[in-house]
Amino acid sequence: MKSSSAIERGKAMAESVIIYGKSGSGKSRSLINFAEDEILLVNTIRKRLPFQKKFKYVLNGSDTNKIKDQLGKMPCKVAVIDDCGYEMITKFMNGHGKGDQFKLYNDIADSVWTLFNYVKYELPDDVIVYFIFHEDSNDMGEVKIRTIGKLLDQKVCLEGLVTVCLRAMKQGTNKYFFRTQSDGYDISKSPEGMFDLEIPNDLKAVDEKIRSFYGIGDSVND
Repeated sequence: MKSSSAIERGKAMAESVIIYGKSGSGKSRSLINFAEDEILLVNTIRKRLPFQKKFKYVLNGSDTNKIKDQLGKMPCKVAVIDDCGYEMITKFMNGHGKGDQFKLYNDIADSVWTLFNYVKYELPDDVIVYFIFHEDSNDMGEVKIRTIGKLLDQKVCLEGLVTVCLRAMKQGTNKYFFRTQSDGYDISKSPEGMFDLEIPNDLKAVDEKIRSFYGIGDSVND
C-alpha cells in the first residue's frame, strides 16, 4: 500500500533544513565554503553577502512562484533561501492596511506552506534546500523562528516540517558556530549521532554530513 504523497507521485523527497539565528550570528557567513557553482542562492532582499565570493546561480527577489520555478530547474543540488523570513515580510509590507487583513495573513501562511511542500514533494531526492530565518524570543526566553501572524506558529510550526534545525550563534568577537540540539529554550534539533552539540559555522560541511548520514548522493555536484 502506498503511504505518502511522495510515493504516490513516484519520487522520493528532497530534504529541507532550517537555519535560524540573530542578525549578525553568521547565517549568511556560513555559505562561504561552497564553490561558486555549487548552490542556487535565493537572495530575497538583494542583500550583499558578508564575503567577496560571488555565486554563479542567484535569484534576487521573494516571489514564491519565481522561487519555485528556479528551484525546479536549478543545475545544482543545493539551494539556500536567504532570508526566507523576508518572503513573508515583503508580502506583509506590501499588503497591510489594504483590503482584507485576515486574508493577507492566510495568504502569507499559504505561500510559506506551499514553498516547503514544493521542496518536499516536487524536487529530486538528492537536493537539499536550506531555509534561513531570523530568530525571535518571548518574555520567558524561549527562542523560535520569526514569522508573520499566528497561523504559522500555532497551526503549522515550521520547524516541525524538518528533521534538522540549526541555530546560528556567535560568542565573543569571532567565534561563530551552529547549535544542533535544543537547550530547552530553543528549537534546535538534529538526528542522534549526526552532529556534535556545537559545530563550526560551515554550511558546506553541514551539507556533506547530512548527505553522508542519509546516503544522499556522493557529492553536491553529482
